Amino acid sequence: MSERLLDPKTTSLVSIDLQHGIVGLPVGPHAAPDVVQRTAQIAEKLRAAGGTVIFVRVANLPDGSDALAPCVDIKVKAPTSRPADWSELVPALNREPNDIVITKRQWGAFYGTDLDLHLRRRRIQTLIVTGIATNIGVESTARDAYERGFDQIFVEDAMSALGDGHAYAVANIFPRIGRLRTTAELLAVI
Repeated sequence: MSERLLDPKTTSLVSIDLQHGIVGLPVGPHAAPDVVQRTAQIAEKLRAAGGTVIFVRVANLPDGSDALAPCVDIKVKAPTSRPADWSELVPALNREPNDIVITKRQWGAFYGTDLDLHLRRRRIQTLIVTGIATNIGVESTARDAYERGFDQIFVEDAMSALGDGHAYAVANIFPRIGRLRTTAELLAVI
C-alpha cells in the first residue's frame, strides 16, 4: 500500500459499541472477540503514533424511557432487563486514561453527544471506524461522519453484524463514503 492513508496526529479511532451487552451477541462474519482484539491492536498502535482513541457505547435508562421508539414495521426487541455491566466497555480493549468514552442514546454516535466537539477540538480529519454492529451503530455513525466532512477508513475485519448486514454495508455503503482496509493493511501504515 503506497498511498498516504492517514496522518496519526489528525486521526482518531472511533470504535462503536464494544461493550458487554453487545459483544455477546451472535455476530458475523467476524467473531466478536476477534473484533475486540483487532480494535485493541489499532488503538495501541494509533496511541503510540500520537493519534486519538475514542470508544463509543450505547446506554439507556433502566426503564428504557430515553430509548428510540418511533413507529416502525420491525421493532428492535429490547430486553426487559439488562445486567448492570451491559453498557460497560469490555476490558480487552485495554483502555488508557487519555482515551475518550462517548455515551450515545441511539444508533449513531454524533447526535446528542459531544463526539463532534472532541474531534474538532483535536483537529481530527480522518476516522478509523470499527465496532458492532456494522449495519446499525457503525453505519449510522459513518453516514453522519461523511456528511460532516470526515475522511473515513473502515476496518472490515474489525467490525461485525447480526445477520447479513455486514456484507451489504461493506460492498455497497462504505466504499461510497470512505475507504475499506483490513487490520493488517491499516497497522502497516500507522
